[in-house]
Amino acid sequence: MEKPYRILLYYCYTTIEDPEAFREDHHRYCADLGLLGRIIIAREGINGTVSGLESACKTYMQHLQADPRFADTQFKIDEHTQHAFQKLHVRVKPEIVHADLHHIHPRQKTGEYLTPHQLEQIKDDEDVILLDVRSNYEHHVGKFKNAVTLDINHFREFKSQIPKLISYKDKKIVTYCTGGIKCEKASAYLLEQGFKNVYQLHGGIIRYGNETEGEAFEGKCYVFDNRLVKDINQKESTIVGQCYVCQTNCDRMVNCANPLCNVHVPLCTDCAEKLGGACSEACNQNPGKRPYNGTGYYTKKLNGYDPYKGLKRKLLLSFKSLVNKL
Repeated sequence: MEKPYRILLYYCYTTIEDPEAFREDHHRYCADLGLLGRIIIAREGINGTVSGLESACKTYMQHLQADPRFADTQFKIDEHTQHAFQKLHVRVKPEIVHADLHHIHPRQKTGEYLTPHQLEQIKDDEDVILLDVRSNYEHHVGKFKNAVTLDINHFREFKSQIPKLISYKDKKIVTYCTGGIKCEKASAYLLEQGFKNVYQLHGGIIRYGNETEGEAFEGKCYVFDNRLVKDINQKESTIVGQCYVCQTNCDRMVNCANPLCNVHVPLCTDCAEKLGGACSEACNQNPGKRPYNGTGYYTKKLNGYDPYKGLKRKLLLSFKSLVNKL
């Protein structure tokens, strides 16, 4: 099957002096290329996952890396048959990943990088602990074999888990996440808390799957686009998730059709059909339930966000400038 589209996953910790101005210019550039996806801009850098035609994605990567601030940005690239998003959102936020660790600057301190092949060499050593820093709904559908997982619903809860990790303080801790961005701050925070031997899987699970056969990964990797999950292990396909309703093996991730619930869980096809995409009969009976679309993926409401903020004004100014020159 032809796959003319590419999905890019990337981040870069750097300094952006005027995030709002950068957001406006960057949004217009992405829109001109026909890219769709979600990009977060902050003073501390950029975090994005976008999709587009191969040529557009290649142009975008060259454009971003040509800027000295983003020269060492590492892109994780997947091929796809179509766009993986419905819209383009470029937002300014306090952090490029919500960690509540504003004082940590990965450019100054972070765990030592391990490539996927370096991880392959040490992952089975007795003194190595693989630490999954992702949320419950992510590691419930797939994780590295024998990894330590955390009972958290949001990455900002990572700080609260440190007391539970004290027993590993003399071990070599290798943090991992989807694309590497959470590990930058998680590994730095572990170092700050007195852990000595802290490493991180550079590029995360996605790079590991792209550069190895993914044999050490069980289940599927949760991804933040329309696919929802992605195969990593090319040697053995396994299902580690369980349907939220009937507990049968399931790696089909959905959002509950009841927007007031919106829980993100595995839900098998039979239960999804029976409950109209809801996670329970109570949610199925909610009068505000969204019509089940067969996928369990619903486009998020903008909640006041204007994706074209600044663009109309700039276009108007450009038009006035052109008129004045005539």
